[in-house]
Amino acid sequence: MSSATPSRSPSTLRSLQSLPAKIFHWVNVVSLTIMLMSGLQIYNANPVFGGREGWHFPPFLLLGGWLAGGRHWHFAAMGIFSLNLLWYGLYILATRRWRHRFVGSNDLRALQIGKNPKRKIYAWHRIVYTAIIPILLLAIFTGIGMYKPAQFPWIVDCFGDWFALRVVHFATVPLVFLFAIVHSLLALKAGGERLVNSMFWDEML
Repeated sequence: MSSATPSRSPSTLRSLQSLPAKIFHWVNVVSLTIMLMSGLQIYNANPVFGGREGWHFPPFLLLGGWLAGGRHWHFAAMGIFSLNLLWYGLYILATRRWRHRFVGSNDLRALQIGKNPKRKIYAWHRIVYTAIIPILLLAIFTGIGMYKPAQFPWIVDCFGDWFALRVVHFATVPLVFLFAIVHSLLALKAGGERLVNSMFWDEML
Protein backbone atom coordinates (compact mmCIF):
# COMPACT_ATOMS: atom_id res chain seq x y z
CA MET A 1 0.00 0.00 0.00
CA SER A 2 1.51 3.30 -1.07
CA SER A 3 2.37 5.76 1.68
CA ALA A 4 2.48 8.75 -0.68
CA THR A 5 0.14 11.59 0.21
CA PRO A 6 -2.31 12.18 -2.65
CA SER A 7 -2.05 15.63 -4.19
CA ARG A 8 -5.01 17.94 -3.93
CA SER A 9 -7.04 18.21 -7.11
CA PRO A 10 -7.52 21.65 -8.70
CA SER A 11 -11.18 21.57 -7.66
CA THR A 12 -10.20 21.44 -3.98
CA LEU A 13 -7.79 24.36 -4.15
CA ARG A 14 -9.09 27.66 -2.82
CA SER A 15 -8.10 31.03 -4.23
CA LEU A 16 -6.22 33.23 -1.79
CA GLN A 17 -8.18 36.29 -2.92
CA SER A 18 -11.95 36.60 -3.23
CA LEU A 19 -13.70 37.47 -6.50
CA PRO A 20 -14.54 41.01 -5.27
CA ALA A 21 -10.83 41.54 -4.51
CA LYS A 22 -9.91 40.44 -8.04
CA ILE A 23 -12.48 42.80 -9.57
CA PHE A 24 -11.20 45.61 -7.35
CA HIS A 25 -7.59 45.09 -8.46
CA TRP A 26 -8.44 44.85 -12.17
CA VAL A 27 -10.63 47.97 -12.13
CA ASN A 28 -7.87 49.80 -10.27
CA VAL A 29 -5.22 48.80 -12.81
CA VAL A 30 -7.36 49.89 -15.79
CA SER A 31 -8.65 53.14 -14.25
CA LEU A 32 -5.24 54.16 -12.86
CA THR A 33 -3.58 53.52 -16.24
CA ILE A 34 -6.17 55.72 -17.97
CA MET A 35 -5.79 58.42 -15.32
CA LEU A 36 -2.00 58.35 -15.60
CA MET A 37 -1.88 58.62 -19.41
CA SER A 38 -4.64 61.23 -19.63
CA GLY A 39 -3.11 63.11 -16.69
CA LEU A 40 0.18 63.34 -18.56
CA GLN A 41 -1.77 64.71 -21.54
CA ILE A 42 -3.17 67.42 -19.26
CA TYR A 43 0.28 68.02 -17.77
CA ASN A 44 1.82 68.59 -21.21
CA ALA A 45 -0.64 71.42 -21.89
CA ASN A 46 0.87 73.36 -18.97
CA PRO A 47 3.72 71.55 -17.18
CA VAL A 48 3.72 71.80 -13.42
CA PHE A 49 7.46 72.39 -13.37
CA GLY A 50 9.10 74.88 -15.72
CA GLY A 51 5.98 76.57 -17.11
CA ARG A 52 4.82 75.99 -20.67
CA GLU A 53 8.42 75.52 -21.78
CA GLY A 54 9.04 72.87 -19.11
CA TRP A 55 9.78 69.21 -19.71
CA HIS A 56 7.07 67.36 -21.66
CA PHE A 57 6.20 63.66 -21.71
CA PRO A 58 6.52 61.78 -25.03
CA PRO A 59 3.33 61.20 -27.08
CA PHE A 60 3.27 57.41 -26.62
CA LEU A 61 2.57 57.94 -22.89
CA LEU A 62 -0.40 60.22 -23.52
CA LEU A 63 -4.13 59.63 -23.89
CA GLY A 64 -6.73 62.05 -25.18
CA GLY A 65 -5.00 63.70 -28.12
CA TRP A 66 -5.40 67.21 -26.72
CA LEU A 67 -6.14 69.04 -23.45
CA ALA A 68 -9.95 68.68 -23.48
CA GLY A 69 -9.72 65.06 -24.60
CA GLY A 70 -7.27 64.30 -21.81
CA ARG A 71 -9.57 65.95 -19.26
CA HIS A 72 -12.56 63.88 -20.44
CA TRP A 73 -10.63 60.61 -20.11
CA HIS A 74 -9.04 61.64 -16.83
CA PHE A 75 -12.18 62.59 -14.95
CA ALA A 76 -14.23 59.71 -16.37
CA ALA A 77 -11.59 57.30 -15.07
CA MET A 78 -11.47 59.18 -11.76
CA GLY A 79 -15.20 58.57 -11.34
CA ILE A 80 -14.77 54.84 -11.97
CA PHE A 81 -11.77 54.69 -9.63
CA SER A 82 -13.63 56.53 -6.85
CA LEU A 83 -16.70 54.32 -7.12
CA ASN A 84 -14.44 51.26 -7.09
CA LEU A 85 -12.85 52.44 -3.83
CA LEU A 86 -16.27 53.16 -2.35
CA TRP A 87 -17.88 49.80 -3.08
CA TYR A 88 -14.80 47.87 -2.00
CA GLY A 89 -14.62 49.89 1.21
CA LEU A 90 -18.24 48.99 1.94
CA TYR A 91 -17.47 45.36 1.09
CA ILE A 92 -14.59 45.03 3.55
CA LEU A 93 -16.66 46.78 6.21
CA ALA A 94 -19.65 44.48 5.67
CA THR A 95 -17.50 41.35 5.65
CA ARG A 96 -15.29 42.63 8.51
CA ARG A 97 -12.23 42.07 6.36
CA TRP A 98 -10.90 45.42 7.57
CA ARG A 99 -9.61 43.60 10.65
CA HIS A 100 -7.10 41.77 8.43
CA ARG A 101 -6.30 44.67 6.08
CA PHE A 102 -5.38 47.65 8.24
CA VAL A 103 -2.72 48.23 10.86
CA GLY A 104 -3.50 47.67 14.55
CA SER A 105 -1.70 47.87 17.86
CA ASN A 106 -0.78 44.18 17.58
CA ASP A 107 1.14 44.93 14.37
CA LEU A 108 3.13 47.67 16.09
CA ARG A 109 3.95 45.29 18.94
CA ALA A 110 5.05 42.65 16.45
CA LEU A 111 7.51 45.11 14.92
CA GLN A 112 8.85 46.17 18.32
CA ILE A 113 9.19 42.88 20.18
CA GLY A 114 8.17 40.15 17.74
CA LYS A 115 10.56 37.34 16.82
CA ASN A 116 8.68 35.92 13.84
CA PRO A 117 10.02 37.44 10.56
CA LYS A 118 6.87 36.54 8.61
CA ARG A 119 4.66 38.18 11.23
CA LYS A 120 6.72 41.35 10.80
CA ILE A 121 6.14 41.20 7.04
CA TYR A 122 2.38 41.06 7.65
CA ALA A 123 2.70 44.05 9.99
CA TRP A 124 4.57 46.11 7.41
CA HIS A 125 2.06 45.07 4.76
CA ARG A 126 -0.81 46.38 6.86
CA ILE A 127 1.03 49.63 7.59
CA VAL A 128 1.57 50.20 3.86
CA TYR A 129 -2.04 49.19 3.08
CA THR A 130 -3.29 51.67 5.68
CA ALA A 131 -0.98 54.49 4.57
CA ILE A 132 -2.29 54.44 0.98
CA ILE A 133 -5.82 55.39 2.09
CA PRO A 134 -5.07 59.07 2.94
CA ILE A 135 -2.90 59.33 -0.20
CA LEU A 136 -5.76 58.14 -2.44
CA LEU A 137 -8.22 60.42 -0.68
CA LEU A 138 -5.81 63.33 -1.17
CA ALA A 139 -5.52 62.51 -4.88
CA ILE A 140 -9.32 62.47 -5.25
CA PHE A 141 -9.74 65.61 -3.11
CA THR A 142 -7.20 67.64 -5.10
CA GLY A 143 -8.55 66.22 -8.35
CA ILE A 144 -12.05 67.47 -7.56
CA GLY A 145 -10.61 70.89 -6.73
CA MET A 146 -8.86 71.00 -10.12
CA TYR A 147 -11.92 69.70 -11.99
CA LYS A 148 -14.46 72.09 -10.45
CA PRO A 149 -12.55 75.06 -8.99
CA ALA A 150 -15.54 77.40 -9.42
CA GLN A 151 -17.84 75.04 -7.51
CA PHE A 152 -15.23 74.15 -4.87
CA PRO A 153 -12.98 77.22 -4.45
CA TRP A 154 -12.42 76.28 -0.81
CA ILE A 155 -10.46 73.22 -1.95
CA VAL A 156 -8.06 75.50 -3.83
CA ASP A 157 -7.87 77.75 -0.76
CA CYS A 158 -6.87 74.75 1.38
CA PHE A 159 -3.59 74.58 -0.55
CA GLY A 160 -3.02 78.30 -0.94
CA ASP A 161 -3.36 78.64 -4.69
CA TRP A 162 -3.93 76.74 -7.92
CA PHE A 163 -0.25 75.99 -8.52
CA ALA A 164 0.21 74.44 -5.06
CA LEU A 165 -2.92 72.35 -5.64
CA ARG A 166 -1.45 71.02 -8.90
CA VAL A 167 1.89 70.22 -7.26
CA VAL A 168 0.21 68.25 -4.45
CA HIS A 169 -2.00 66.38 -6.94
CA PHE A 170 1.01 65.58 -9.13
CA ALA A 171 2.98 64.36 -6.09
CA THR A 172 0.36 61.70 -5.33
CA VAL A 173 1.23 59.89 -8.59
CA PRO A 174 4.73 58.64 -7.61
CA LEU A 175 3.40 57.83 -4.13
CA VAL A 176 0.75 55.53 -5.63
CA PHE A 177 3.40 53.89 -7.83
CA LEU A 178 5.65 53.42 -4.81
CA PHE A 179 2.76 51.83 -2.92
CA ALA A 180 2.06 49.41 -5.78
CA ILE A 181 5.70 48.28 -5.83
CA VAL A 182 6.03 47.89 -2.05
CA HIS A 183 2.59 46.26 -1.77
CA SER A 184 3.53 43.69 -4.42
CA LEU A 185 6.95 42.96 -2.90
CA LEU A 186 5.50 42.48 0.59
CA ALA A 187 2.73 40.25 -0.80
CA LEU A 188 5.40 38.22 -2.59
CA LYS A 189 7.35 37.80 0.65
CA ALA A 190 4.23 36.96 2.65
CA GLY A 191 2.57 34.48 0.31
CA GLY A 192 4.79 33.96 -2.71
CA GLU A 193 3.77 34.16 -6.35
CA ARG A 194 0.49 32.39 -5.69
CA LEU A 195 -0.70 35.25 -3.44
CA VAL A 196 0.35 37.91 -5.94
CA ASN A 197 -1.24 36.05 -8.86
CA SER A 198 -4.46 35.50 -6.92
CA MET A 199 -4.99 39.27 -6.78
CA PHE A 200 -5.90 39.12 -10.47
CA TRP A 201 -6.68 35.54 -11.47
CA ASP A 202 -6.88 31.96 -10.26
CA GLU A 203 -3.86 29.88 -11.20
CA MET A 204 -6.17 26.86 -10.95
CA LEU A 205 -8.28 27.91 -13.93
